[in-house]
Amino acid sequence: MTEQPLKPSAQRVQDHLTGLGYDCRVTSFSESTRTSEEAAAAIGCTVGQIAKSLIFRGKQSGKAVLAIACGDRRVDEKKLAALIGEKVGRADPEFVREATGFAIGGVPPVGHSSPSITLLDEGLWRFERIWAAAGTPNSVFETTPDDLASMTEGLRGDLQKT
Repeated sequence: MTEQPLKPSAQRVQDHLTGLGYDCRVTSFSESTRTSEEAAAAIGCTVGQIAKSLIFRGKQSGKAVLAIACGDRRVDEKKLAALIGEKVGRADPEFVREATGFAIGGVPPVGHSSPSITLLDEGLWRFERIWAAAGTPNSVFETTPDDLASMTEGLRGDLQKT
């Protein structure tokens, strides 16, 4: 694990976290943290401790929906749709960049260019500490599930695909 200087997108996340009053520190690695498995290996934590940010698109409204789940779990689109009252579909890379200001593989749970509906899988609360993407495919920040819920103003629910 080799730490690197922050790139502009990661610095934007750091500035957002600081502006919200959190003392989380964005860390950039020479290794990739694009996938949950890569992030866990770079950090030295379990795959479940990776809070992955997935962007969906509301089928009727076209709004961005952010689902945050553990790296060792898949999101059930039907459960997600039931919680927000609208069917959802996977967002393409262009929509993700437009809605969040970040590219797939580095989408953080905060600092998006436009607001989105945010839901957090209750499985995140299995862990005391979790790690989330921080704007680039090799940057992350550590936090707690409660702080992540607070900073994202997200709703907690069962999103796990069984």
